Amino acid sequence: MISSGLKFYGGSCLLLLLAFFPLEIFGQRVSLTGRVLTDSGTVVPGATVVIKENGFSTLTTNTGQYQFKGLKQGAYTVAAYFEGYEAQVKEITLSSEKNTLSFQLSSLTYELDEVTFEATGGGGFGIRKLEGIEGTAIYEGKKTEVVSLDAVVGNKAANNARQTFAKVAGLNIWESDGSGLQLGIGGRGLSPNRTSNFNTRQNGYDISADALGYPESYYTPPVEALDRIEVVRGAASLQYGTQFGGMVNFVMKDGPRNKPVEVESRQTLGSFGFFNSFNSIGGTKGKFRYFGYYQYKRGNGWRPNSDFDNHAAYGSVTFSASPRLSIRGEYTHMYYLAQQPGGLTDALFNQDARQSLRTRNWFKVTWNLAALIVDYKLSDKTELNVRTFSNNSSREALGVLERINVADLMNGRTLISDDYLNVGNETRLIHRYRLGDTTAAFVVGTRIYRGRTQQRQGDGTNESGPDFFYQDPENLEASDYTFPSTNFAAFAEHIFPIGKHITITPGLRFEHIFTRGEGYFRQTVRDMAGNIIVDNRVNEENERIRSFVLAGVGVSYKPGTKTEFYGNISQNYRAVTFNDLRIVNPNFIIDSTIQDERGFTADIGFRGNIRGLFYVDASLYYLRYADRIGLLLRADQPPLFLDYRFRTNIADSRTYGLEVVVEFDILRALRGWNKDAGLSVFVNMALNDARYIRTDNTSIRNRKVELVPEVMVRTGLTYTYKSFRAVGQFHYVGEHFTDATNTIRSSTAVNGIIPSYYIADLSLAYTWKWLQFEGGCNNLLNRMYFTRRATGYPGPGIIPSDGRSVYGMVGVKF
Repeated sequence: MISSGLKFYGGSCLLLLLAFFPLEIFGQRVSLTGRVLTDSGTVVPGATVVIKENGFSTLTTNTGQYQFKGLKQGAYTVAAYFEGYEAQVKEITLSSEKNTLSFQLSSLTYELDEVTFEATGGGGFGIRKLEGIEGTAIYEGKKTEVVSLDAVVGNKAANNARQTFAKVAGLNIWESDGSGLQLGIGGRGLSPNRTSNFNTRQNGYDISADALGYPESYYTPPVEALDRIEVVRGAASLQYGTQFGGMVNFVMKDGPRNKPVEVESRQTLGSFGFFNSFNSIGGTKGKFRYFGYYQYKRGNGWRPNSDFDNHAAYGSVTFSASPRLSIRGEYTHMYYLAQQPGGLTDALFNQDARQSLRTRNWFKVTWNLAALIVDYKLSDKTELNVRTFSNNSSREALGVLERINVADLMNGRTLISDDYLNVGNETRLIHRYRLGDTTAAFVVGTRIYRGRTQQRQGDGTNESGPDFFYQDPENLEASDYTFPSTNFAAFAEHIFPIGKHITITPGLRFEHIFTRGEGYFRQTVRDMAGNIIVDNRVNEENERIRSFVLAGVGVSYKPGTKTEFYGNISQNYRAVTFNDLRIVNPNFIIDSTIQDERGFTADIGFRGNIRGLFYVDASLYYLRYADRIGLLLRADQPPLFLDYRFRTNIADSRTYGLEVVVEFDILRALRGWNKDAGLSVFVNMALNDARYIRTDNTSIRNRKVELVPEVMVRTGLTYTYKSFRAVGQFHYVGEHFTDATNTIRSSTAVNGIIPSYYIADLSLAYTWKWLQFEGGCNNLLNRMYFTRRATGYPGPGIIPSDGRSVYGMVGVKF
């Protein structure tokens, strides 16, 4: 059956993919050649030359020359740019067989986005959309956002997520980690837990534990090392995989092209013993471009028993073998050890949110990523990108998993250890071609991925320190499993222009997923005195093989170069994770018949930059989720019949809402105002309605979906004067639930309401020549609030968010 299913899907995909390769339209063709020089007459190798009308681009040779062949006669607008120099745009009419056009670039930095002809982004607003084509990816008609980190003023040393993602619509952010070691973001009713509902990437390749079986991200790149963050919503499933949330890509900084060495050092001090040292070096020498950083971070935390110690390092080297071929190697290492203060009950939180009842809980992560990226420009119209990547990492959680209303009697602790060994390759090819008087493009690609996770759980020591070893490693008291997984995927998307203003972009993705679990777990029953009366070891082995096709289509209408109406609908799929198959936790039980999840996402909206005064992105979305995995509150297990959470396919759900981001440059609107000053205001608002539908379970029918605030508002005011910037932000998140039965409160505190909360932040930044100064106050009003109720680590129970804190940074860059 599997073989015949693969043949059917393979044949269907082949027929559909053939539609993505239309014939070129032939006619009388001419050529365009020229050179790119500096204003002093020096040749510029590796400069980019772009033709507006067809989107064709090329790089200059080592002698500064470029060439386009096969062009139609007529008028064209051509641009040349190179990092460190001002872009130059010229017009030319091609009439003869051979035509010449040269450029002289002045030494003035212009960013790529400022010379993108079809840009509709936010310009100086610090937020924009991804262009229809960027690199070897297609984003036409999709809901996308790009956060420029240079424009973010906030506590970058602590990876403050609510400041970093302040202008990204609809994100629910867990703020249970004030040190910024882990990122927790989700949207549209999807859990923020370690960003597991997004396909999480760095420079285009996977960084999560296991993209299929355990897509949680224990590693988050330092904000200080990032150039930008790209966010693509649910339609990312066609090019990047099956997650409902979409894709988040952290793009690292790179060495400057116009100098051999650039050094940056940032030293930050803050409340509660916080210290962060970030140091980087980068540059270009000949055909080599390099960048690297080292970060050390430590602190005591807002609550007792919250100490942490973090080391992170990264290095990349790019070899430009020729104007058409570049080879890039990257390596990332991160290690941290953190003490975890545990959770609280509602009563304890209201009594004193800073207290801690756990002194023996620890968490350790070691992360190692490697990647080899090859870019080859086959022609002016065709580019190939090959990414090979690996992840050899581990995480260990040690502590007391018992309900927070049960005292720690200083007995043995639970140790859960995971080892991840993954390797993958993604290869994609993009091709542009003339279709009548317009330009069309398509991307095709493949993904091959092999993962292996070993997950072990047993009794740790009864000491208090970070002693990560088992009492009996050969015969664990809870479970010992190996989870191998294999994934093969092929995808294609095509931009079909209809006239000059409309494009239709259909896409397909074929997925073949194999997951397997083999190992054992222990069934242990204790009497009221804690003595073991039943101890069974259960060996089990299961595997799941599935093949399917995802489809989607996007539509874009651009009445002008900086405004766009867009719409998209795409299918989604999410495989059962390893934790859905087997983990021993007294706070929840897993259904042995749990199944994968399916659904689709739809967006329709408007976005644009209006006269440089307004940036707006307003959209309506609809998310349909079938066989949604969730938690039900039960109390049917003997002997004590305590309440617990049952993890299963609970129902279908539907979520729809409005997401709006608007930013207005107030002073630019006032003619004659001093150009050195600026004052802008932004509003980021999301209105959501999420309900469970199509279920026979009356306890959840028409109930609200958990982790979906009905209202979220983030707003801020930015004032700039020359090199000084001041930013005030206000964040409001409405009340929401943590389980499908909409429990108000429970004795264990793992279920219940997340009350509405609001926070205010103030940040300042000033640059003087090569010196940088930053500072601010987070949670200015010292609000006591929480965003999360944890079932296990770092709880269980309520995890309070940090109170008021201040920080200051001194940096140099030269």
